[in-house]
Amino acid sequence: MLVACLDANGPREYRFHDQSRHYRNWRLFRSHGALKAILARLPKDLPAAVFIVLHIPAHGIGILSTVASVASGLPVQQAESGMVIENGQIYLAAPDHHLLLCESHIMLGRGPRENMARPAIDALFRSAAMQYGPRVIGVVLSGLLSDGAAGLNAIKQGGGVALVQDPSDAIADEMPLRALEATTVDLCVPGAKIGDVLADLAREPSGTKLPVPPEIRLEVEIAAGERIGSDSLTRIADPAPLTCPSCGGVLSEIRMGHPLRFRCQVGHAFTTDTLAKEQEGRVDEALRVALRIIEERAELVHRMAEDGRHSGRVAVAKMYDARAIEYREYANMIRRVMLQSLDPKATKRAS
Repeated sequence: MLVACLDANGPREYRFHDQSRHYRNWRLFRSHGALKAILARLPKDLPAAVFIVLHIPAHGIGILSTVASVASGLPVQQAESGMVIENGQIYLAAPDHHLLLCESHIMLGRGPRENMARPAIDALFRSAAMQYGPRVIGVVLSGLLSDGAAGLNAIKQGGGVALVQDPSDAIADEMPLRALEATTVDLCVPGAKIGDVLADLAREPSGTKLPVPPEIRLEVEIAAGERIGSDSLTRIADPAPLTCPSCGGVLSEIRMGHPLRFRCQVGHAFTTDTLAKEQEGRVDEALRVALRIIEERAELVHRMAEDGRHSGRVAVAKMYDARAIEYREYANMIRRVMLQSLDPKATKRAS
């Protein structure tokens, strides 16, 4: 979420982030109400424009709009490309578009997904850091994996302020913890107090503007949909012996900052935990395919052995019986591996 405020030094920006990886986390988000608590504490005369990015299905935008409208006295609308940023407004990220900030207006980007998500909160964080630098305050709330950590680091590089919800106060503490690991955080407070903190910070003067690293600018251009090739990517990353789970291309390791991240030549981006989750799913799928093929092979040679016995070819029948036993042993081995990947303790119980 981004809040752009006007003070003596021009517009100041604030961002909140409360996003989920799956729809079940969207239900979790609704249940603990961190965003609602923050919006409820923001004064109606807050000199800011609020931007909300949440990783939910496209049809969930209506639910989010209702939640934001009920929680806050500020008007709520879905962000559109070219829309002029106005104080006292809440803008919701449009489904399947990165929400990016220009000098005075909104731009929706159709660049590659980041951490399997579009809109991605990191893309918003980087664009605000690039445009508004020290007038940005990034806030990372409860959530899974490490979304927002890289963007929060970009905010700090631009001279902005980083806020993180206290992990002990978060229902899902992964995002706050990853953010704390990725950069030097200025404030770590319970979610219920963030609204009051922002109301005070909105009226403070901003810090000194710092030069925007070219790496941040390039990643904003990628989110906007600009073409990226190997020449551009080599400026910010080094090739790694890893495959992009989205397109199958070669991944390159981003050199800049934390957390550890990868991009492919198409532009898909992943933090290590998201990449590990995607690889885990593909390994599970590969094991299931292998199990099916081996079981079918065992059944086939078993029938070939039966056919050999019926036709009086005893030696052939014994050979195929031995192969059937061998294939079933392979299948049992794969089952044990799959069981252990789900629950290591279950393997011991099964043994």
